[in-house]
Amino acid sequence: MKIFVTNTPSNSWRQLWILVIFLGACAQRLPVPVLPVIPPVGTVSLDQAFAAPDESQTLDIGVRVFDNPVDAADSEQFGELAFKEIRDNETQYLPYVLRNTLIDSNQWGAVRVLPQNDPSMDLLITGTVIKSDGQELQLHVEVYDSTGREWLNKDYADFTSGEDFPASTRYTPGNRFDAAAFVDPFQDLYNQINNDLVAARTVLGDAELIAIKRISQLVYAADLSPDSFAHTLTRDSSGKLSVNSLPAGNDPMLARVEDMRLRHHQFIDTVDEYYQALYEDMQPAYVTWRRYSYDQIEQAEDSLLEAYDASRYSSSRGYLTLTQRYDRYRWSKIFELEFQELATGFNREIAPAILELNKQVHGLSGTMEEQYLQWRRILRELFALETGQL
Repeated sequence: MKIFVTNTPSNSWRQLWILVIFLGACAQRLPVPVLPVIPPVGTVSLDQAFAAPDESQTLDIGVRVFDNPVDAADSEQFGELAFKEIRDNETQYLPYVLRNTLIDSNQWGAVRVLPQNDPSMDLLITGTVIKSDGQELQLHVEVYDSTGREWLNKDYADFTSGEDFPASTRYTPGNRFDAAAFVDPFQDLYNQINNDLVAARTVLGDAELIAIKRISQLVYAADLSPDSFAHTLTRDSSGKLSVNSLPAGNDPMLARVEDMRLRHHQFIDTVDEYYQALYEDMQPAYVTWRRYSYDQIEQAEDSLLEAYDASRYSSSRGYLTLTQRYDRYRWSKIFELEFQELATGFNREIAPAILELNKQVHGLSGTMEEQYLQWRRILRELFALETGQL
């Protein structure tokens, strides 16, 4: 639908009328809001262990960088290039919030953010961002242990309110960001994921948990040297791994595997530190972005509600009423432009942190994902050299 109006002072009143009629017609075609298909988690307290769990229950967890497909509607609304860059950066920020939550629960062993699936982990968490803005977060989370057993395969959703964005989140030079006092607006969602993992662990006996750890060791050994260790594991028709034969406890080859695994864990600890630095550098700008996103969505929803209330304007044809409605439309466009500018500024703000993340680690090069793959290849070659397989 196109409207052609000559831009002359004599037509200003007619132009305003046409714009109001056009906006009203658009409002009548707006779809009825649809309730979310993923039930929100609500208020969730973190299931924390005040005493250290038994060693069999302290499984090591890898949280892989999330997948984050860009929604076409979001790209059109917020500006495709800038918004895609924010979504890409989220893939490394959101897993670290989950990582911190798991550590705070005191229910697990080492928890690390990783760029790839890791064969040395007892549990691997993967996530896909379904929706992410200042008002709502939707994640699809899958968790499998080293045997291939599914722990979680579930969608999570959480909503924010104005209380989740207190005045302290409007940062100014005199009101600096306080990371220690900050609570993520979607913390309930991360608490629920941890609690669901704890519940999944409780149905497993000590023998099954010990088997997970043992199979993790053998999976990593088979990744280092398939010829030497692939026979130690067998996979059933459902894809689940079990131990076929155990190497002797004093097997020198197994001792070398453990030495390599220790080196590998030292490397991924370094990788995790890089993700921590990115998280800390990104957090203030990201919090501001989310707060602004929340405000923008609230503004848009308020405008929609007013557009639906036709009776509010049908009884009055005064110039003041019409200009007020036009001003709301004009300010919504200004707000949208500011939102796009903020997205661009956000990406510029965290660009140095992304570059730092991808700097060389231990003489490696490329992105963090590429460095991780290079490191695994180096360890395989080193293991083959030390064991005389080259």
